[in-house]
Amino acid sequence: MAKLNRRYIDKHWMVFMVRGVLAAAFGCYALFGGMNDITNAIAVVSVLLLLMGIVDAVGALYSSTKKHGWFNAILDACVDVAAALCLLFFAKDDLTSSLVVLAVYTIASGVIDIFHSFLSTVDPTDRFIRGLAGICGCLIGLVILNAGGFEVTTFIRFFGAYMLLVGVTSLIYGVHNRAQEIEDKTARSQARKKSTSKKKR
Repeated sequence: MAKLNRRYIDKHWMVFMVRGVLAAAFGCYALFGGMNDITNAIAVVSVLLLLMGIVDAVGALYSSTKKHGWFNAILDACVDVAAALCLLFFAKDDLTSSLVVLAVYTIASGVIDIFHSFLSTVDPTDRFIRGLAGICGCLIGLVILNAGGFEVTTFIRFFGAYMLLVGVTSLIYGVHNRAQEIEDKTARSQARKKSTSKKKR
């Protein structure tokens, strides 16, 4: 078994799992559920981002106790909640403003993911996952921001595609780190058994 670098293990993998389920569920609904009422769609997006912000905030609190990863989690939470509040209270009656908020949110989230991929405490596999999601987010955000000739529902589908991507990559991230945690616990247990066996001799 290859030696596992414990600094790469993201202990709050469950946060990414919950975030992934929320994002993937909305992405599938936006892409395949026939979301044609733009007003309701914006309301659903607002609630989704607010829930994701709460999940990210929980992740930030947990990370702060471990003294690693908290800053990135706080950035995620702030961006999610800010976008949700903008949609709920400032842009809900203006479709153009709502779409701009979605585009800016997507680009900002992409930049955060790219930033996260450069952290030295991130596993190479996780680094690739977050980097890919970040690049795709920036590209999709730019498309939403500049594709003024599209129908309104098309914008939502673009955003839905991004959220589906976020959901899948978050789930992969969570599953991968859970597997690393299990591998680390197994290695520790085996090391303790070997140590106990040597002492008995």
